[in-house]
Amino acid sequence: MLSERVIPQRLTYVDGYAIRYLDYDSHLDKSSKHKFLVLLHGLGASAERWIFIADTLAKHFRVIIPDIIGFGYSDKPTVEYTKEFFIEFFKGFLEGLNITQPILVGSSFGGYLATEFAIKFNDQVEKLVLAAPAGMMRSSTNVLDQYIMAALYPTYENALRGFMDMAFDPSIVTEETIRDFINRMRLPNAKYAFMSTLLGIRDSPRLYDRLDKIRAPTLLIWGANDKMIPLQYSTDYTKIPNSHIRIMKDCGHTPYVEKPAEFNQILLGFISEKKGDN
Repeated sequence: MLSERVIPQRLTYVDGYAIRYLDYDSHLDKSSKHKFLVLLHGLGASAERWIFIADTLAKHFRVIIPDIIGFGYSDKPTVEYTKEFFIEFFKGFLEGLNITQPILVGSSFGGYLATEFAIKFNDQVEKLVLAAPAGMMRSSTNVLDQYIMAALYPTYENALRGFMDMAFDPSIVTEETIRDFINRMRLPNAKYAFMSTLLGIRDSPRLYDRLDKIRAPTLLIWGANDKMIPLQYSTDYTKIPNSHIRIMKDCGHTPYVEKPAEFNQILLGFISEKKGDN
C-alpha cells in the first residue's frame, strides 16, 4: 500500500511557483556520485504513480520525481499550459536542483514533455525512456474520453471506471489511487490546468517532424493492451534515431504500475547498455 511507504517529499520553487517533488537519496552511498534519474508522470497524475518502481531504482540512481506544474500538489497557476511553458518549467526545475545530463523517463503526457525537452536541449539528456508517450494522436479514444470525464467530474464512479479501463487487469487499481485522484482533481485550478494542457498538446507544432533532432539513445515501452494510447502510435515514435521498442504483454497504459518488476528489468537493462550495444 502507498500509505505504508515512506515518501521523501521535498519542495522547491520555479519562477516563484511551489513545486513538490520526491527525492530518493537515502539509499545511496553519499561518498559516491550517482546519475540522476528523473521520472515524469502523465496527465492528471502525480509523482505517486511511480511509487512502485522508485525504491528499486533508488538503489542505482538519484531518483527525482516532480509533481509537474499544474498537477499533483504543485502550484496550478492560471496561465496557458503550452509546450513552451512546460519546457521552461522543466528546465528551471532541473537547474534549480543542479541536475545535469539526466536520464529521463516519461509516461504518457510526461513522455511528451520528455520528448519535447530532448528535442530542444538535445545535448542535455543522457538517455530517454518513453512509456506510451502522448503527442501523436489526433483523435481521442474511449478510454481517454472516460479519463477526461473523471478529471472534470471527479466522482468515485467516474474515477474508478477511468482507472480500470486504463489497465489490462482492473484488479491492480487501488482504493487509495482513486481517492487521491479525486482529491487532487478537486483542488483549485486542477481542472483548468488539465484542460489547458490537453489544448496545449493539440495546438503544438507537429511532433513527428521534429523527432529526428533527438540525440539521446531512446527506449520506447508500450503495453500491448494499451487502450488509452494504442500500440499503433508507437511506430511514429520510432522515427527517433537510435531508438527501439519493448512491448509488454498483458499490460495496459501504465506498465510501471501494472508490472513494476518487469518494467524495472527492461529499464535497468537499457540504461546499463554501453554505446553501440543492441
